[in-house]
Amino acid sequence: MVSIVNVIGNTLLRQWEYFHSMLDTADTQYRLHVITGDRRGAGTDANVYVVLHDIHGRVSNPITSNKTLINDNERGSTTIVDVKADCGLQSPIVKVEVWRDNFADITLVGTITQNLFGYRSRRGSAAWFLDRIEVEEVLKKHTSEDLTNGRNLCQPSEKNVESHKTVHRSAEGGRVWVFPLQRWVSAGRVYCIELHDCFLPQEDPNRESRQIDLQEKRKEYKYAQKVEDGPAQIENLPSDEKFSDEYYWTFATEKMNLLARTKLIEWTTNKWSTLDDLKKVFKQSLGEPECIDVWKEDWWFGLQRLQGVNPNVISLCKEIPENFDVTEDTVRGLLGDMSLAEALEKNKIFICDLKIVDDLKCKDDRELASPLALFYLNTDDKILPIAIQLKQARGHDNPVYTPNDPPNTWLVAKMFYNNAEAQHHQALTHLGFTHLLMEGVVICTHRNLSPSHPLFKLMAPHFLFLLAINTRGLEKLVSPGGWVDVCMTQGVKGIFELMKRGFDRWRFDREGQIEKELEARGVLDTDILPYYPYRDDGVPLYNAIKKYVTTVVTHHYDTADKLSQDWELKWWRDELVKPRDSNGVGLKNVPGNSDGFTCVEEVIDVVTVIIATCSLGHSAANFQQYEQYAFVPNYPGILMADVPKEKVNYTEQEIMNLLPNKRMTLDIMVITKLLSSRGTNSLGDFEMQYLYDPVGVQAAEEFQKDLKRLSLDMKKRNIDRDWKFEWLDPEIVPNSISV
Repeated sequence: MVSIVNVIGNTLLRQWEYFHSMLDTADTQYRLHVITGDRRGAGTDANVYVVLHDIHGRVSNPITSNKTLINDNERGSTTIVDVKADCGLQSPIVKVEVWRDNFADITLVGTITQNLFGYRSRRGSAAWFLDRIEVEEVLKKHTSEDLTNGRNLCQPSEKNVESHKTVHRSAEGGRVWVFPLQRWVSAGRVYCIELHDCFLPQEDPNRESRQIDLQEKRKEYKYAQKVEDGPAQIENLPSDEKFSDEYYWTFATEKMNLLARTKLIEWTTNKWSTLDDLKKVFKQSLGEPECIDVWKEDWWFGLQRLQGVNPNVISLCKEIPENFDVTEDTVRGLLGDMSLAEALEKNKIFICDLKIVDDLKCKDDRELASPLALFYLNTDDKILPIAIQLKQARGHDNPVYTPNDPPNTWLVAKMFYNNAEAQHHQALTHLGFTHLLMEGVVICTHRNLSPSHPLFKLMAPHFLFLLAINTRGLEKLVSPGGWVDVCMTQGVKGIFELMKRGFDRWRFDREGQIEKELEARGVLDTDILPYYPYRDDGVPLYNAIKKYVTTVVTHHYDTADKLSQDWELKWWRDELVKPRDSNGVGLKNVPGNSDGFTCVEEVIDVVTVIIATCSLGHSAANFQQYEQYAFVPNYPGILMADVPKEKVNYTEQEIMNLLPNKRMTLDIMVITKLLSSRGTNSLGDFEMQYLYDPVGVQAAEEFQKDLKRLSLDMKKRNIDRDWKFEWLDPEIVPNSISV
């Protein structure tokens, strides 16, 4: 009964105020929109006050955004207040001041209104997150007298038309001035917000306030190395970084739904009997991965190197490594009418070398292959495997497998290769080089760049939920007894050691930039490798991101002095390169020097790499995990036997014995299905707008147009592909790493 009264009471009151405001429009000059952020604990019951400043230096009296009997300034809500024409201001509005108190008397009237209308008395409130204040110009309607006298009240007088800086318009055509704060508002502190609030530190008229904000941020965002020699991580997850209620609930609900669907599986025995038994499970539960009928094929094994979850291992091979026991005789008959020497000379041979996993200490002393695999580009431009050696060192107990071996012998060699590559994928391509590498970058950005800094605003949409998913993911998946520990050969012991090896080799100017990384592997040229969806979709997407970044960055750093005098930017770079054991991120080969960035192109490269890693880099590595991992023989995270030391003609039952049991298979299915689900919006469709200045707004609009064109191009390319690759389609790529 009370809840019904609450709803009716609030509805009637809002309708009354709306109609009252319509009657008073003639006396209204501005309409104030106070927008509370949509995050946990963002709302407040405190009294909120706003002061407006016009371009002529005139200041309004304090305006309260609180309305009688209305629950205003709530999370995700907009409180609207009309400002009368007698306020003494003339357009444009160039600055606002805002503050709140921290107390209110609880009276009998307050208690009654609380019970009747759901109105909460204005008691002390611990926090309020103000997203922005918008000041709308209310245009007056023409009257017959105005028209007779030739007056047009819809147009501001010429002397009050502001510069090109203001481009926002309301639905009615009035100008709208936007003042984003996007901070927690402390009681008693006055916040001055300039138009668009987008300043380099040396240009900010509110430097002292800016410095206070950064000092507070540094208390919340602290580095921790939770694993010896491991990545820079957050010490404690700030409340700002936690999942929203809606996102967390959706994620948790999806997991419960998946578990419920797998309950249809009848677990009559512990192990699988046949491959057909295993295949049936998917039809009964989570759906068949597309590879389920082709996983044994050599062309599929080659395709995995070009458009699977780990598409950045394959390299052009100019000569056979000394430790790879491949000769002309080894691959005779597998290269058409070419010799091995000819094929090498004509750039037809490619290699995958997983030396980085050699001698990796895994959980329970599980043995992991450290393979080399050789591929041939045939006359149909298809990559086909021609040789696999499962360990790095030559030897009688380390044979080279080829398609000339018995089918199941060759099949098992491919399974052990994929098992090793799966460890590389999860430790480096996925978790290491996206999730955890970017965690340090997020912390560094919050510690050194003010929310008013244009670079913070440019990168912030791509940091959404990253720290939250890392904290929760490591806790649930990469921990002793967690999914990685149980369902992957390396376990937690191995995955962190492999991450350390990878971080020691990762270079900003190579792995960080997609074209340079492809060039380093010899596969950037389409004449050398004609079909490579990861490259063909990834490079244009990376360049679209770079174009967007370039527009914003060059606008704010249009002179060399602006770059050299930006102390926040210098702090940021210093901490990006500072060693991880000295409270830094530990990135290597970041452009610039000890004095900071030396040119604007270096800043563009760094910001582009960060945004690209959080979007396309993660998307390529993450969203087809169910397609690759769920049907375990296709891309086994774990195999239940040591690496073969001799060629054996396996029976199907012996192959089945290599696979994990039913319970472990279920865990692999559910987790990879969850990890393959999308979290945040598509790239460019930002959950929260940070840039309101005209250049930033225009750049975002152009970015969105570029992404739509790219999406269409990729869909057209997929029509002609033998196997679709949609993981870098901008409609699929999210803004940030949130799963």
